[in-house]
Formats: sequence, structure tokens, C-alpha cells
Amino acid sequence: MFSFQVGSLLNIVLILGVVLTLAALLIWMERRLLGFFNDRVGPNRVGPFGILQSVADVVKLITKEDWVPPFADKLTFIVAPMIIPIVMLLSFAMIPFAPGVGIIDMNIGLLFVMAMAGLASYSAMLGGIASNNKFALLGGLRAAGQMISYEVFMGVSILGVVILSDSFSLRGIVEAQQDGWYVIPQFIGFIVFMVAALAESHRWPFDLPEGEAEIISGFNTEYSGMKFGLFFVGEYIGMLLMACLIPVLFFGGWHAPFGLEFGNEIISGVFWMGAKTMLFVCFFILVRAALARPRYDQLMSYGWLVMLPLSLLNLLITGAIVLIQGS
Repeated sequence: MFSFQVGSLLNIVLILGVVLTLAALLIWMERRLLGFFNDRVGPNRVGPFGILQSVADVVKLITKEDWVPPFADKLTFIVAPMIIPIVMLLSFAMIPFAPGVGIIDMNIGLLFVMAMAGLASYSAMLGGIASNNKFALLGGLRAAGQMISYEVFMGVSILGVVILSDSFSLRGIVEAQQDGWYVIPQFIGFIVFMVAALAESHRWPFDLPEGEAEIISGFNTEYSGMKFGLFFVGEYIGMLLMACLIPVLFFGGWHAPFGLEFGNEIISGVFWMGAKTMLFVCFFILVRAALARPRYDQLMSYGWLVMLPLSLLNLLITGAIVLIQGS
């Protein structure tokens, strides 16, 4: 029970604790990096280097009035913020961090993660509808359209990985990359998945459901206190999940680059998986600092007219090559 085996109590406690801690630290990390990228000072008042700013934000949210608008659908309004952190945390149960480090090893792990990503769209959609506010409704409809659309391209983009690994198990996909990472044969799929990951997690420049300049704060306009905090933390957990999925699917997961393993396989695997994840977290933050937000119609047109053909082309080429090699 207290050993590094997939599904052990030690794994469950450590992974849950690390994910929740990192989700809080990512808020501080993003602000510091945005300050660095924009040549300005980030949070630096609370604690050393401002690292306790997230704690101060949590205290502020907890002490705020827990207000439910009288014109809202109260039950749905209360339940909606809980959905996104729950489904994102459930998705982490499938992530293999190293040999023997993980919560569940399912042969349909990738399908489970995609199903949870689909359920996450209900959080923003129900929050916007339940608020009974026209700006929140527009934000909820934007969130539903954006997430459902980009899930299509995300799903098609990873089918090439499934074909090459012959598995829907995330651990099986990582083990299949022992002799070579899939980012090289699946480079088009990797690019499509990266763009879809930004859209799925509502990351800039695809944060149209919360477009402040157009619809105030979108689907969370009427939310305050810890209900708003649940939306906020859920999105950061989602960003961390996508940053974990990219190494698992395309960059060999816990496998070290150029044979640079050290120590035992668990220590080396956790280190390299963590390093790759943090690299893509920093990339997501850099994208926010560098790119402007498109119009909503541009976002949808880009998805259906560019991302979908690219993902289908990648699937067609991958399937053809595998068939030719197998004949």
C-alpha cells in the first residue's frame, strides 16, 4: 500500500498533493514570468519573490461574501464551478509519471481523458446559463462552441499516436516511445494538439469565453468568492494536465533524452517527466505574453478550415505508412 506501485495509496496522496500545490504555484509562476517577458515587475511583496501571493489570493477569496444572485438558477449556479476541477483531477488518475508512479493504468486511459475534457465544457456552459445574465450566457455559449469544436481536432490529432503505439493506454504509449519519440513522425499531430490544448484550457489567445473587452468576464461574470476560485483553479489544473499530456503522447513521457537517465528509474522518470511538463507550462505562459486574442469567428474558422484538414491529413498519411510497412 505504501510503495511506488500503480494504484498504491502513496501514489494517490502524493500525486493529488503535488497537482493541487502546483496549480496554486502556477498562478504565481505565471505572474512572475509574464513580468519577465514584459520587462516589468511581477508579484514581489508577499513572501520571498512574492511566492506567497497565491496564499494571499486564497485568503481573499475565502473571506469574500459567498453571494448567489437572486435571479440565478441556484442549484446549477452552485454545482457548475465544481465540475471543472473534479474532472481535471480525475484525468490526472490516468497520467503515468514514471515506472510504477501513477494512480490507474487503464487500457482506455486516453479515451477516459478525452471524455473528462468533454465534461469540462459543461462547467462553463452551465455556469453561463445558470447566471441568467446575457454576458454570462454569451460566454457560456462561446465556451461550449470552442471546447466542443477543438475537442474534435484534438481527438483526430492523437489518432496517429494511437496507430503507431497500437494502444489507448497512456502508459503503453510512453513505453512504445522507448526507441523514439512520436514528435518526429507525428509533428503535424503535435502542432494541432498544441493549438487544441490552448483552446481546451481557455488559455490566451483562446480565452474568448472570458473576453473582458467584449463580455465583461464571460461565463463567470456573476461569480465571486470561492466559486470564482474553483473556475480559476480548474483552468490552471487543466493547463497542467495538457502540459503533462504533451510529453506523454509526443515526447516519450518519463524517458530521458539522449540516454541521460540517472539514479533509479523512478527518480529519473519523475525528474524528466516534470522537466518536460514545466517546459510546456512555460511555453503556454510565453504564448500568453506574445500573442493577441483573435475574434471569435476567426477562432472558429481557424479550427474548422485549418486544424481539421491538417489533423485528417496527418491521420491519412500515418495510416497509409503503417499499412505499407505492414504489407
